[in-house]
Amino acid sequence: MTRKQALDDPQIAATAWARFRRIMAWMALGGAVCVGIALVFLHLRSGELPIHMVIATILGVWLTFMLGTGLMALTFLSSGTGHDEQVMDRLKDEVPLDD
Repeated sequence: MTRKQALDDPQIAATAWARFRRIMAWMALGGAVCVGIALVFLHLRSGELPIHMVIATILGVWLTFMLGTGLMALTFLSSGTGHDEQVMDRLKDEVPLDD
């Protein structure tokens, strides 16, 4: 019987996903801080902001922040659990090496 690797092992997967959720929760708070900074900056530069601009700023800044954070966190999750090492390069024999 072979030992399960990376995210195939339920214990490793549970630990990795708990870490991922913890990182994302902290980053959601960080995104909220960035939204606040952006709104303060816009208010200081432009004065009173229309409600549509406030909503667009909140959604744009926070969702962009969370998308970048989520993709980077998934990259670290994949690398940190050994999931990347399980990938087989089926083309490695077809690519000639230039000496």
